[in-house]
Amino acid sequence: MTTLLTLLLGRLPIGWLQLVHSPPRLAAAVAGVAFANILVLMQIGFLTALLHTIVLPYRMMSADILLSASDANTLSDGSNLPRQRMFQALAVPGVAGAREWYVAKLDWEAEPGKKVTLHVYGFDPTSRPLVLADGDRLMELLEVPDTAVIDTRTRTIDTGIFAGAAPSSPFQMEARGRTLSVVGTFALGGGFDADGYMIVSDQTFLRLFPDRIAGAPNHILLDVEPGADVAAVVSALRTRLPASDTRVNALAEAAAKDQSYQTTKRPIGIVFGFGLVIGILVGIIIVYQVLSTDVADHLSEYATLKAIGYRQRFFLGIVFEEAILLALLGFVPGLLISIGLYHAVTLKTGLPLEMDAPRAAAVLLGTIAMCALSGAVATRRLTGADPAELF
Repeated sequence: MTTLLTLLLGRLPIGWLQLVHSPPRLAAAVAGVAFANILVLMQIGFLTALLHTIVLPYRMMSADILLSASDANTLSDGSNLPRQRMFQALAVPGVAGAREWYVAKLDWEAEPGKKVTLHVYGFDPTSRPLVLADGDRLMELLEVPDTAVIDTRTRTIDTGIFAGAAPSSPFQMEARGRTLSVVGTFALGGGFDADGYMIVSDQTFLRLFPDRIAGAPNHILLDVEPGADVAAVVSALRTRLPASDTRVNALAEAAAKDQSYQTTKRPIGIVFGFGLVIGILVGIIIVYQVLSTDVADHLSEYATLKAIGYRQRFFLGIVFEEAILLALLGFVPGLLISIGLYHAVTLKTGLPLEMDAPRAAAVLLGTIAMCALSGAVATRRLTGADPAELF
């Protein structure tokens, strides 16, 4: 390693030699940087999983524009929407079709003592409102009352129980005092506020939730005419529909606003962002402590070199050399441990935590920057040192 660094730097690798001079201190520093990397990578993983799971329901909607209540920041909160808004929207030039979308949460006791929370979506299956593999066949199945299709990626239960679900051999489930026949499946995956999804027809939905009425859906999905400008239709809808109770967004815009709300306004998103900042601060503090201690321990040697003419740039090079080496040495174990933790969390919770090359590269660059910043701060004492005062 010393030979390689000598060739790369064109001089004796003083920083590396100072690091390996005290193996316990080097091990502690590497462990600290690795710990900071694990913190950052885990927080990024959770934050990315949150963003990913938020958009999953939007991706399966077959629509161009989404109407929601003015106080609805996500698909599952806010007030209901008067169905009258759907008929008003249909009168706006450029709108080709519309359908109601009902949303509720259902607690299903899959096994004695084990409850599963499902997002339940209800709509008219003949309107074909979903983009799913085998979606047309699933929608035909839902036209039969009290039937449902369920998410095979639902957490906390053995979804193998739905493997044979079909009209000829439905899986029977009891929920809210009713018996539902699961006649098909789809794959989506739960998020942070529910374990999975279930889809039913609007009529089945209203029987399952008798406190809901047909005239008050949660959202209204709109299609625009072929060739129509979605942004222009959205603008026309905003002028036609009352902003006091109706929010109009293009579907992609609605998903982006949902992501922004959940990551900046809700506690879970704020906690992940705060954890990310804490991880960075921990890394900076640990590396700063290591480098500042190293500078203090070798201050007399640095002062001697300074007295015989070595410039500040030379000393900065040594400290930055140590900082970058610590970043690289700490990043590798931090990355490997994080990959293992991603896998464990995904197996346990079903959340989509995946390590990709851009994320790893970004964290590596951030780690180098973090260590370089710590190194720059650690050299402040050396900058002001007067050799005459040190001896």
